[in-house]
Order: sequence, then C-alpha cells, then structure tokens
Amino acid sequence: MSKHNKIGLKGEQIAADYLLNKGYIVLNRNWRSGKKEIDIIALKDDMVVVVEIKTRSGAKLLYPEEAVTRRKQGFLKVAAQAFLDENPGYRNLRFDIISIVMKGDEVAEIVHFEEAFY
Repeated sequence: MSKHNKIGLKGEQIAADYLLNKGYIVLNRNWRSGKKEIDIIALKDDMVVVVEIKTRSGAKLLYPEEAVTRRKQGFLKVAAQAFLDENPGYRNLRFDIISIVMKGDEVAEIVHFEEAFY
C-alpha cells in the first residue's frame, strides 16, 4: 500500500474515533454510490452527517480542508442524496470536513468543520 493511502486510512480511523468520542454514531465508513465515496456517514441526534476526511503529513502549502473542492463537494452531494434515497427514514443532512495534520505518527492538529458546505 502506498504511503498516501496509509496516511488516508490512518486519518479515517482517527476521524472515526474523534466522532465517537464526541457522541456521534458512525453508520458507515467508505460508503459508495457508483464511483462516488463518502468517507464517513455518522448520526448526531437526528442529523445525518456526511464527513469528508482530509489528512496530510508534515507542512504542505495547502491546509487539508482546502482539498475539498467544489467538484468534490458536488460528488459528495450526489452520493449523500443516494444514501438518503436508500435510507428514507433520515431527513436532516449536513456536510462536515475533518482536517488532520500528522507529524510522524502523531496528530499535530485536528479540526472539525461542521456545516462546511451546503
């Protein structure tokens, strides 16, 4: 497995643990609709939370969250609608981003952007 993929998997686990510690229920990880993927689908109270995780190691020119482009947001919206169509019991939806910066094997920074986009 490439270093990039290992960092991404580690970030997804860190984000899932973070959400669980904040009282979220993780419904799905790496949920797919066709070629579109949602990193984490969680539930907080009656809100379905679609979470995009971006993890970077070391200092980069961009913050991890800046990699969630409008195009990526569009893919997430389409995938989220597919999830809601398959799970009609859920009505409320929001999109979050969890940005993680690693320093070696340690988390240097984790930032949770609630309602990151619409």
